[in-house]
Amino acid sequence: MTKIFGFLIFLGLFSLTLQVSCGRINDEGNKNPEKERSNIKVTFVELGSVKCIPCKKMQPIMDEIEKEYKDQVKVVFHDVWTSEGKPFAGKYKIRLIPTQVFLDSEGKEYFRHEGFFPKEDIIKILKKKGVE
Repeated sequence: MTKIFGFLIFLGLFSLTLQVSCGRINDEGNKNPEKERSNIKVTFVELGSVKCIPCKKMQPIMDEIEKEYKDQVKVVFHDVWTSEGKPFAGKYKIRLIPTQVFLDSEGKEYFRHEGFFPKEDIIKILKKKGVE
């Protein structure tokens, strides 16, 4: 009985590890937000940390972008200083935080920026993909 129980635990952990490593689960345990909504023109991925000062300055900007362009832009944040967010640092090959990665409607990266990124400059990048 204990062998079966141990095997079931192993199988469950293996399945969870596989889903996380394949990007099917994000920091919050949900489906991958980069591929969640098909009517989105741009996905704005912010890679940073809640403990990083420049990253904290990006938070209100991300909130404003998400509210103003909610039907066209999906904003995703990954805290790369956590065990849940660390895989995304590797996935996006970041060198420093904050890093902003912009994905088109096909999920392909079309722009990247490192460091604090003013809202006005982000809007210019969004407009390159038809965000109005």
